[in-house]
Amino acid sequence: MAAVVADTHAILWYLLRSRKLSSKALRALNNAFDTGAGILVSSISIVEAIFLTEKGSLPSSALEKLRRTLDKPGSGVYSIPVDPVVAWHMAVIPRGRVPDMPDRIIAATAHLFGLPLVTHDEEIGNSGIETIW
Repeated sequence: MAAVVADTHAILWYLLRSRKLSSKALRALNNAFDTGAGILVSSISIVEAIFLTEKGSLPSSALEKLRRTLDKPGSGVYSIPVDPVVAWHMAVIPRGRVPDMPDRIIAATAHLFGLPLVTHDEEIGNSGIETIW
């Protein structure tokens, strides 16, 4: 299997070994990790994780786990910057279907790389982006 892009909740649940991940999502993430293809994470997910930690919705240990994983060379999890190329790909993600800007950025990242997005978000699933859940 090829690499995948992980939505914010998906990568956090994966790193925390949460049972909230569906079996299909877990298989896709494990496969991308185990084969060395890689799990791509939009840098907007880092922003979201910081915001959720500040709100008290996410434990700081989860944010630290994400940081350590992304900072570790060869971890198999790679941060993709929000750059002009990603921004231009947002135009193909219908705002009417995916109104949340971070979600559109994450979907645009998947679109740019032509990869499936591991997400529980039904709005993104209905936007024309290939999703796994």
